[in-house]
Amino acid sequence: MRALKSLPDIKPIPTHRAIIDRLPTHVEPWDLSHTHSANRNAIDPIIFQQSLGGDINGAWRWPRRPIYFIADPHADAQAFIDSLVATGTVVKRGDKPTEFELNRAGKDAIYVIGGDCLDKGPSNLELLRAIRHLMGLSKRVKLLAGNHDVRLLMGIRTVTGDCDTTTEHLFVRMGDKVIPLFKEIHRVYLAGKKIPKKIPDEATCRAKLFPSEDWFEQFPREAADFMSEAAIERELKRMRKKVNGFETSCHKAGFTLREIYHIALTCRALFLKPKGEFSWFYREMRLAYRNGAFLFVHAGLDDAISEALRDKGVKHLNRQFRKQIKNDLFHFYFGPLANTMRTKYRPADLSLTETGLTALRETGIRTLVHGHINRLHGQRLAVKEGMLHIEGDITLDRNSRRKEGLHGVGAGVTVIHPDRHILGISVDYPKAKLFRPEACEYQTC
Repeated sequence: MRALKSLPDIKPIPTHRAIIDRLPTHVEPWDLSHTHSANRNAIDPIIFQQSLGGDINGAWRWPRRPIYFIADPHADAQAFIDSLVATGTVVKRGDKPTEFELNRAGKDAIYVIGGDCLDKGPSNLELLRAIRHLMGLSKRVKLLAGNHDVRLLMGIRTVTGDCDTTTEHLFVRMGDKVIPLFKEIHRVYLAGKKIPKKIPDEATCRAKLFPSEDWFEQFPREAADFMSEAAIERELKRMRKKVNGFETSCHKAGFTLREIYHIALTCRALFLKPKGEFSWFYREMRLAYRNGAFLFVHAGLDDAISEALRDKGVKHLNRQFRKQIKNDLFHFYFGPLANTMRTKYRPADLSLTETGLTALRETGIRTLVHGHINRLHGQRLAVKEGMLHIEGDITLDRNSRRKEGLHGVGAGVTVIHPDRHILGISVDYPKAKLFRPEACEYQTC
């Protein structure tokens, strides 16, 4: 039995016992006095109250259905499924990644997967199959684009050589983070098979995968009209490091460049061919999802995106996203759309200023719900650039957790409830964090 009604009601069956034992059983008001639960701007009472938008009762539009936000599963299928169980809407029937079903509450819910499904974890393919299974159970699954996900898309789009100076580096730009996925694809689809004769020799494969020898001279000229000198220099610096290290990473994983090229073509077929097993992944992906006063993205916003939201809406942004990832990778990745997937509001990122905040207020958006920045003590409330952010990347995948000193597999969910509250549940914080903006007085919330 759960201690408070605010917590999801998880059916105590044998397949749930190990998950239930790790989840919090009590709720506490979201503590803004600790930096692991709120950043310094949220701790400041004046800045925090300003970020709430003034007329809370009139301005905050809440969803009509519960929204369950799970971000950054990073190829850990078990962490994702355990997080689904933590919602109280999913019944796990076995140990396989697709052995779960929805209960009555699940059929009424909205699930938002906050991006970065790929890389890091041990089970890219199993995670994708679990997500696809969830989509088969519910038509209310919203899959957001994460920077790790789109990085793979850009790399495999260019692997066949259909690219120019602005995009020919995008395969190697994936770096060694793509190696775990490639190892899975090799093991599942290619192990024990000979490399086809159509795969060229090692030197030719290298030329197909790596940017040309004069790329470092040509790219600054081609990119000059769109990128600042500082941004170009950062890209060149990043690529020098990746060009030098990528082939070594492939060899450490036991692959020649011929094998990598073969795997890359297989990956391209799986994800981009209409009949590929994972062709749905990028087809279903969107840049943003809005429900009432809440905007869900992978990372954050800037002025251009905020004004586009006000003037043209979320559907327009998602249409632009699909168009650019198909036809214009360079302008997509180095422009405002991709900034939405990777900004941390650093000086190098596109800015969110009072201009953007005004646009967001005019369109009724009061809160950004996102992942991208992993947290070690459950979810965090942050006031960034004057906008309230709910940080929902709670470090799910076991490889990241091992590096961060966390134990076991992560699990948890951020709940946006029609009952006008937000709930942060994580195995890494002893109590569920409860935030009620309408009743919020700084001293108690």
